Amino acid sequence: MKVNRRSQAERSASTRADLVQAARVLFARHGFASVGTEAIAIAAGVTRGALYHQFAGKTKLFEAVYEAIEEDLARGLGELIAATGANDPIEVMRLGANAWLDACGEQEVQQIVLLDGPAVLGWARWREIGMRYALGLIEGLLSHAIEVGRIPPQPAHALAHVLVGALDEAGLYIARAEDLPAASEEMRTVVDMLVRNLVES
Repeated sequence: MKVNRRSQAERSASTRADLVQAARVLFARHGFASVGTEAIAIAAGVTRGALYHQFAGKTKLFEAVYEAIEEDLARGLGELIAATGANDPIEVMRLGANAWLDACGEQEVQQIVLLDGPAVLGWARWREIGMRYALGLIEGLLSHAIEVGRIPPQPAHALAHVLVGALDEAGLYIARAEDLPAASEEMRTVVDMLVRNLVES
């Protein structure tokens, strides 16, 4: 009996993962408003009943997709930093900022994270999820930078909020730009100056 329960849990987790992956592709390609639950269920190879068994509705599924992308971005950033061997907190911040700006050129980040995210989830919920992944990392880097004397003592928690907000706005600027490469280069210059000014302040 215990084995059957575990097997059922595994099947449920697999169905959920299939739905998130199918919705992720469709939301990125067409946008939240243009994708129906029937299309998602078909793409995932499940019934609409199975979809509604896993998620209360399309918005909840979108939330799971958004969170999955944030998890992937955070994991990718960790892998990037580990691969470079960087340990200076300022250099890590530069690497992280550039990785985020690179991600803003990807369709799923533009459409799901930056454009649909605030509209579908509401600004407060969108911000809450994004902050869960970004805020802790940035605050930790700032605290470490202060400890080792790379930047002057200042309120790390407050500064982390400001930097997360700046990076979100940088992403929106890129996502909405007609000339994406030009906008990306402009923002790289601005964000690099922001990080450099932390050291020089």
